[in-house]
Amino acid sequence: MSGVPVTKSARHISAQDAADMVRSGDWLDYGAVLAQPDAFDRALSSRISDLENVSIRGCLSMRPRAVVEADPARQHVSFYNWHLGGYDRKYSDVGLQNYIPCNLGEIPDYYRRFIDPVDIMVVKTCPVDANGYFNFSAANLWHGAVASRAKVVVVEVEPSLPYVHGIDNGLHISQVDYVIDGDGHPLPQLPKLSPTDADRAVARLIASEIEDGACLQIGIGAMPNAVCSLLLESGVRNLGVHTEMLTDGIIDLYRAGVVNGSAKSVHPGKIVFSFGLGSQTTYDAIDDNSDISCQPVDMTNLPHLIMQNDRLTAINNTTQMDLQGQAASESNGHRHISGSGGQLQFIRGAYASRGGKSFVCMSSTYERDGVRRSRVVLNLTPGNIVTAPRSDMMFVVTEFGLVNLKGRSVPERAKAMISLAHPDFRDDLERDARTHGLIPRSFL
Repeated sequence: MSGVPVTKSARHISAQDAADMVRSGDWLDYGAVLAQPDAFDRALSSRISDLENVSIRGCLSMRPRAVVEADPARQHVSFYNWHLGGYDRKYSDVGLQNYIPCNLGEIPDYYRRFIDPVDIMVVKTCPVDANGYFNFSAANLWHGAVASRAKVVVVEVEPSLPYVHGIDNGLHISQVDYVIDGDGHPLPQLPKLSPTDADRAVARLIASEIEDGACLQIGIGAMPNAVCSLLLESGVRNLGVHTEMLTDGIIDLYRAGVVNGSAKSVHPGKIVFSFGLGSQTTYDAIDDNSDISCQPVDMTNLPHLIMQNDRLTAINNTTQMDLQGQAASESNGHRHISGSGGQLQFIRGAYASRGGKSFVCMSSTYERDGVRRSRVVLNLTPGNIVTAPRSDMMFVVTEFGLVNLKGRSVPERAKAMISLAHPDFRDDLERDARTHGLIPRSFL
């Protein structure tokens, strides 16, 4: 590979040579999102049948994992995942991926304190820069923490990755053992989901609560991105960003001048995030852009750091809430569908921020097998994971309204949550709430 210094600590080898270093019983780390390796993954899949008991950690696979595809009976490799995407969910359903419960912002500490050093870490990076660093691009997360204890560090360089400024956003050549070439394929892009009428209604309610100078955290999905679209038209100004995930919606606000970071308390003028996924437009916008700061996830997601941003406004999705305000955002019963991510950490950080606000949003209903069902329920689906406890819940939003649960009693919460349900389900919810004592007979 031209331009890469050949040193004792960073030797250029082929992807197959790197894969040949894997031994039975090894623990590997593939990093997360845009950093997950492809050339190495395919090379390892070609010899996976020769190995036993290989374990791999990854997160949010944006492409099929060749090692998983090559071992459908799970006889040779076990894949562990910090957060499931659509591809990962399919294989989790059949037992070929294993979710690791976590608060995303704590993961660097897990690697430093609780997880044994991995045998081989392989992550995709930009080519080495003039200062001898392999930039993590738009995927900083916990990669530095893994590398600090890994026995062998391999980087798969990919010139198509945007070069992204930030804090500790890369590995120095002295930290790297081997360099392999990427496959040169275009970067995976996250499709833009078209907002529904319910998404737009929720977005209007949230957008009306966002003030000039607020600092945004935006979660994934059509509903939070609909908020960004409405903010373009709302007249709000001087917004900042301190978020886990950088989305197309945030970049749209930045390009329109609505996000400029001028009122931020921490890192003024900078869009702070830990990983980004979106369109090529977003990747182009962040490439070598000094307004962008990609930081380790323990700098973006820990509540005591989030709260240092005044007017931190957190906007996140959920899939089901009960009448007391518990949010189940990551599972459908015992079936895992995504992950805790940073939702709870941003809910807590936003509450602790001076003037901060946390919004948890959802459509009031969903349809399954041709039957419409309520997302507001008396009891969560058996087996559902509580992502955010009732005691942490602040604003809850559906297309039928916005309520603040802070300081409200159990019967007040139940009445408020029922008001957010679709009208077709409200009478049954009220009757069930009274039958089970959430709303006493004496409570009007």
